[in-house]
Amino acid sequence: MYNIDFNAPVKVHFMGIGGISMSGLALILKDRGFTITGSDRDRSEVTDMLTKEGISVIYGQKAENITADTDLIVYTAAIHKDNPEFVAAEASGIPMLTRAQLLGQIMSHYRDSVAISGTHGKTTTTSMISSILMAADKDPTITLGGVLDSIGGNIRVGNSESFVAEACEYTNSFLSLCPRVGVILNVDMDHVDFFKDIDDVRSSFKDFADKIPEDGLLVINGDIEDLPYFISDVKCRVATYGLSPEYDYSAENISFDDAVHGTFDLIVKGEKRGTFTLGVPGKHNVINSLAALAACDFLGVERDAEYNGLLSFTGTERRFEYKGDLNGITIMDDYAHHPAEIRATLETARKASKGKIWCVFQPHTYTRTNAFLKEFADALSLADAVILTDIYAAREVNTVGVSSEDISVLLKEMGKEAYYIPSFSEIEKFLPKHCSTGDMLITVGAGDVVKIGENLLKK
Repeated sequence: MYNIDFNAPVKVHFMGIGGISMSGLALILKDRGFTITGSDRDRSEVTDMLTKEGISVIYGQKAENITADTDLIVYTAAIHKDNPEFVAAEASGIPMLTRAQLLGQIMSHYRDSVAISGTHGKTTTTSMISSILMAADKDPTITLGGVLDSIGGNIRVGNSESFVAEACEYTNSFLSLCPRVGVILNVDMDHVDFFKDIDDVRSSFKDFADKIPEDGLLVINGDIEDLPYFISDVKCRVATYGLSPEYDYSAENISFDDAVHGTFDLIVKGEKRGTFTLGVPGKHNVINSLAALAACDFLGVERDAEYNGLLSFTGTERRFEYKGDLNGITIMDDYAHHPAEIRATLETARKASKGKIWCVFQPHTYTRTNAFLKEFADALSLADAVILTDIYAAREVNTVGVSSEDISVLLKEMGKEAYYIPSFSEIEKFLPKHCSTGDMLITVGAGDVVKIGENLLKK
């Protein structure tokens, strides 16, 4: 396998450079003196930003994009084997790395590297750790799967030994990473187009835990089923966290303000170690913050910086994000696309709103929708009324014959108010006629459902 050498910059071509992770890695290498080119199917805000940074971006993935003066080619999982540019890259003999392999190699150049994994909660917890390290003046390099306003995007290039990365389990990509601190937030069934079953998912996270070196730390949610399976024979130190006092990091005396921001006493191995207030809402974020505090304690961050970092972190884009107010209707948006995420989001919405909660849900991928039909209906039932859009296909075709209407039927059988309205334009006509002053409208999903609320606010 090709090995990146920060002391010998070369020319690197990124296939799919407009991806949120790929763009970040390209900027890190550019900052280190590498010559960067890239290609993508379409122009976007990300590619425009890369162009402004002096990176040459080609639109359309063609064989001629692979030039002889290129030393390394990096590609994403979204690039299919029959992509003409990929075919030409393989035929060229130029070394190739996946996005995850490159991320792992970049990470190996940092002493204090942190990788945050889990089926859900990764972006928020990665942002929490990043915010704390910035408050502590650790000058971290950061790569996120979402947009963090305090760093002006999804990437921050620092000049220190601190590196923080969101670590995704899809296609086992996080197994290419080499963190000193690894965080496992949860282990649930997801990505059913890749993992065979929950045992397959658990095995993957176990492999991730085993990668952490002897001088490192595994931070892991104590509520994960059969915890000993993951921690009994790891080489590194282990810190468990959760609301139970039996865990190394726990919380007591939890209270919430009107915006559902939590305040709690931090308990570390039975001793109170301070009181914290969060800038993001929800009980689930109290739990996420415990993981962040455990990781940052290991890295030697002072308690004041941890307090300030958590308080100043007010969220990332598309994570229970306030979008605006329309005639007294509060419009929110959330990226949740797994039943557990939707439940956490709607529980937070319930505490934050005194009016009726309208949830517009856009399922993400056919395989996930088909696998979790009942679970989606159960989670969505926490809303007062649910509108289902068509499924966002992403990388898939509908080979299983599933429809969003299937969720709507289940909700109606539960006695819930539910509507299947396929098109965004029809939903945008429907909502103003049915929502009332004091209601909360929240768009939910990992696709482009956010546009509904944004379009309503423009009218």
